[in-house]
Amino acid sequence: MDRANIVIIGGGVVGCAIARAVSQRWDDVFLLDQMPKLGMVTSSRNSGVIHSGLYYTPGSLKARHCLAGNRLTYEFCAAHNVPHRRTGKLVVTTTPEEAELTHLAERGRANGLEGLRIVDRAAIRAREPHIEGRAALEVPSTGIVASEELVKAYARVAAEQGANILTHARVVRLEPQKDSIQVWIRTGNAAGPTSDASVESVDARCVVNAAGLFADEVAAMLGNTNYRIYPVRGEYCEVTRAKSYLINGLVYPLPHPEGLSLGLHFTKTLWGTVLVGPTARYVADKTDYERDRLPVEEFVRRAKPMLPEIEASDLTLAYSGLRPKLVPPPDPARDKPGVKRIADFVITRDPSVPRAIQLIGIDSPGLTAAPSIAQHVSQLVAQTLG
Repeated sequence: MDRANIVIIGGGVVGCAIARAVSQRWDDVFLLDQMPKLGMVTSSRNSGVIHSGLYYTPGSLKARHCLAGNRLTYEFCAAHNVPHRRTGKLVVTTTPEEAELTHLAERGRANGLEGLRIVDRAAIRAREPHIEGRAALEVPSTGIVASEELVKAYARVAAEQGANILTHARVVRLEPQKDSIQVWIRTGNAAGPTSDASVESVDARCVVNAAGLFADEVAAMLGNTNYRIYPVRGEYCEVTRAKSYLINGLVYPLPHPEGLSLGLHFTKTLWGTVLVGPTARYVADKTDYERDRLPVEEFVRRAKPMLPEIEASDLTLAYSGLRPKLVPPPDPARDKPGVKRIADFVITRDPSVPRAIQLIGIDSPGLTAAPSIAQHVSQLVAQTLG
């Protein structure tokens, strides 16, 4: 049986950032991902936005790690040549009421953001000539990043520091021992013939569950059934190249009133294309990316209040992604409309298996927060290993 100091389950952006952080201090670090490539799930199916920390409850893990992660992400990208750009963004209201913008600004300042200011219609038009809005909140610290390149860079640095990175490696069983956790791994092409896959085990002094959409299932392998992940699908359209001039940067509406998403927004990518999305809809299957996709006409309906010139002929369906939500779908018989239903990140040592560190419900702003989450996990690993 192989032995390891740390086994990280999940090779998304958070898992790779953790591998980079812990391999600076410990050897015998293993990062396992069941997919053929790292970051194939949530980490590469998003808007690629470096968030500011504007939206999250002051004092929450989301607020703390997003604010710190914003700075750390820019620093890491600059140091490791990851394509990125600090663009700032506008959060636009199309109604005369500015109270929600004021509330957002107050929350952002409480979280430590600087440079926030509310601007009028003329200022919006100066920056985004085709956007229709009564007022907007300027957020200067927001930016964009090539998310796949960011995942690869974290993994590359981790490997250079001695971490062992395995893809096609699916954890099938976890068995707590006296001073370790035995990790059973199916390696090879588990979807192919039986002869293409084999089961091996690693005896780990510490296991970090960074399995994203499947983190609840990994936790359950250790007997922790306190959490359930509810997949929420976000769908995107892309604006045709001929109409990409309609958007210059990042333009957001006010966030979803129940906290399900930040709203369908416009993202000018590093490659000059424009994304419209994401939508937000609960789905039953953690691999359901394509069933019953929304038509482009629905994107047009939602986008027109801010971008009146947009037409169905200007859009083509793009990719979709799944977010690991801890909040279940609303129950009309129980939940009042408009009541915020937001869960914070869960980042903790497992109360029953202290050699396991659980990361559950790491949805947005996980991409931005990843390097700060990694520092937090590194501290928990130190407590675990002594």
